[in-house]
Amino acid sequence: MTSRIAREPLAPVAQYPPELVTHYRERGYWTDETLAGFITAAAARHPDNEAVVGSDATGAQTRLTYCDLDRRSSAVARGLSGLGVRAGDRVLLQLPNIVEYVEALFGVLKLGALPVFGLPAHRRTEIGYFCQFADVAAYIVADRHGGFDYRALAREVNEGLETPPVVIVAGDPEEFVGFDSLRGYEVPVLADVDPLSVAFLQLSGGTTGVPKLIPRTHADYLYSVRASNPICGVDDSTRMLVVLPAAHNFPMSSPGILGVFHAGGTVVLAPDTMPSTAFGLIESERVTHASLVPPIALAWMAAPSKADHDLSSLRVLGVGGAKFSAEAAARVPTELGCTLQQVFGMAEGLVNYTRLDDTQELIVSTQGRPISPDDEVRVVDDDGALVEPGTTGHLLTRGPYTIRGYYRADAHNAEVFDAEGFYRTGDLVSVTDSGHLIVEGRAKDQINRGGEKVAAEEIENHLLSHPAVHDAAVVAVPDEYLGERTCAVLVISGDAPTVGEIKRYIRGRGVAAYKVPDRVEFVTEFPVTGVGKTSKAALRRVLSESIAAQTLSS
Repeated sequence: MTSRIAREPLAPVAQYPPELVTHYRERGYWTDETLAGFITAAAARHPDNEAVVGSDATGAQTRLTYCDLDRRSSAVARGLSGLGVRAGDRVLLQLPNIVEYVEALFGVLKLGALPVFGLPAHRRTEIGYFCQFADVAAYIVADRHGGFDYRALAREVNEGLETPPVVIVAGDPEEFVGFDSLRGYEVPVLADVDPLSVAFLQLSGGTTGVPKLIPRTHADYLYSVRASNPICGVDDSTRMLVVLPAAHNFPMSSPGILGVFHAGGTVVLAPDTMPSTAFGLIESERVTHASLVPPIALAWMAAPSKADHDLSSLRVLGVGGAKFSAEAAARVPTELGCTLQQVFGMAEGLVNYTRLDDTQELIVSTQGRPISPDDEVRVVDDDGALVEPGTTGHLLTRGPYTIRGYYRADAHNAEVFDAEGFYRTGDLVSVTDSGHLIVEGRAKDQINRGGEKVAAEEIENHLLSHPAVHDAAVVAVPDEYLGERTCAVLVISGDAPTVGEIKRYIRGRGVAAYKVPDRVEFVTEFPVTGVGKTSKAALRRVLSESIAAQTLSS
């Protein structure tokens, strides 16, 4: 057993107003259910159901029932306690899609400690920041994943910290604590937590800078999980394939692994995002649901190997994380033989789904409507005034599972939360008469071309309708005369069209002349964020550097 290193208590977080707490309780949104008791309660309801299928840190295929997962996560909680981790401490999880992830997740929660969700793609800058900013007591990693040694990362991070966390490694621990050794400790009682207290710190979905930390409570998060299941058709027969990093908010709760575990279904963990891997698992495990970001959905549809596998068990494909173009969305039923469910949400709270019984037009052309009758949505202009229905504007929201402030970010909170507690999401949307949201883009993705505003998402949708365009991103590039010009960056499938052909094609779609891309670049792949989204920030940076270099050489 290691000695206890005292950690600072969790800093105060923004609270819901008392009248809303009462209202959400009375409406049954918030209950006494907590994530600390979550998997034990699930095991009591579905003891022998298969909970999780996947590889462990050694690569061995593993199958756990709910009783198995309950027992293993309790052992992890006991082991963490033996290492000096206490209720209220923060524990950084940076694990790939292996069974140790779910054991660690529920072990930390049972102890009353707070998971901080790192992603496999994070490196020294992000991990060092999380450890210091959240005063992390323990850091749980795999030994290696994707050719990267996380033990070396842990050494590098700990060298820069005054009070480094205890490092726990799934696989070969070298000088660190082995994950398997946690099961050797004993502690008699696990924590009893307040359902209105903070359960974990999630990461913001921003693509620039270090992500901010999002405090989610047991009550608010579990409401969104419970409410998602009937909307998404999740029950105890569900077998959900998890291709995206399991720690990300989308595959964790929309409806995600928590939704499946709450219903008594089975989570199937994919070791990578390759279509061939996914198709093999869909066939062998009779997968019924999967959740993807648009680039991976496009890759699935384009993959020749789909013809070599039986995908008939797949019923619902959720696509979210970024807008899925209408052109691509319309192809899902034909290409993959399942129902598309568009998902538009954020780790800060609000989640929207197209319903499984929506018309095909709504499924293809919108990003869904909110989960809750008490999700409040406002769409405003640049001056904060409400816009007319159907008009594009800035999305503001508040509700029973949307946070009231980021963790230890007073200055930022003052900018993104208004006096009434509405969260300024940074998204540009319009709302249909049926209450469905259409995502038009991000405010920062709006290109100001000499005073004419160009919505990147609109032009991307046109580009994606071209038969040779596999994926597209429209970004701003600096221009001395106009301030910004538009640049279309394209991934091509098959024979490459010329720049002139692309411009003529967009003109032929009937758009305003100023919306035709000023510049067209071809690439083999896009830079992506840790959860597989196209990184427009990286594209802008590369293009700006290229333009600067061309200017210097001319």
